Amino acid sequence: MGKIVAGKIVTGKLGAGKLVVVIAAVILLLTASAAQGPVTIVDDSLPAMHTGDEFHLTLHAKGGAPPYHWTAVDDLPSGISLSGDGLLSGRPVKARTVDFTVRVADSSHPEQTATKAFHATINASLVLDWLDSPKVNNDRIDGSVKVSNGSKDTYDLTVVIVAVATDTNRATAIGYQRFPLKPGTNDFKIPFGSTMPNGSYIVHADAIAEIAAKDSILRQRLQTPKALQVAVGP
Repeated sequence: MGKIVAGKIVTGKLGAGKLVVVIAAVILLLTASAAQGPVTIVDDSLPAMHTGDEFHLTLHAKGGAPPYHWTAVDDLPSGISLSGDGLLSGRPVKARTVDFTVRVADSSHPEQTATKAFHATINASLVLDWLDSPKVNNDRIDGSVKVSNGSKDTYDLTVVIVAVATDTNRATAIGYQRFPLKPGTNDFKIPFGSTMPNGSYIVHADAIAEIAAKDSILRQRLQTPKALQVAVGP
């Protein structure tokens, strides 16, 4: 009786009519992917991403012989991965624009492949920046930060500013606020300041945004590039 092994026809006791049928079946198998046309990537663009927000998008291909296998040709945005079945997912880490290329291969032998370059825009969901950089004024450290909400969610926002002594690593809170930060809010000012003992200090500012509806938390941190010296005081 005939059988197919690794694409070859091995004949035993097989009548001529049956052999013709087997050959026709093999030809159909080998030409099935060609009948579907070359494999191509359907998607033309990506929706905007937001730092800290979960992102999920399944890429699509057509032609060739499914199923398809996907790989990244070069570096994806930090925090994003591509699965073998074409799912782009993760939480983008940094607000930026990124160009990257993906590759898809079908299941034919030999396989057909296609590549496509994508341009990704990653917007900042939570922005924390110095408005007035921390400065020493006699025995005080004063300054202000600004926060923005680039998402469509209301944040339960907590902002904490601490001065950390360089010799003991003791942290002293010099600013604190907690309030709802509405979508679209830009450059909301949060002042801070306090008297400090003599010493050298690094100032940290932390913003923590809780999104209850998504069971998600976003974080941003600032730090002074060098220590501030308080030379007047107790």
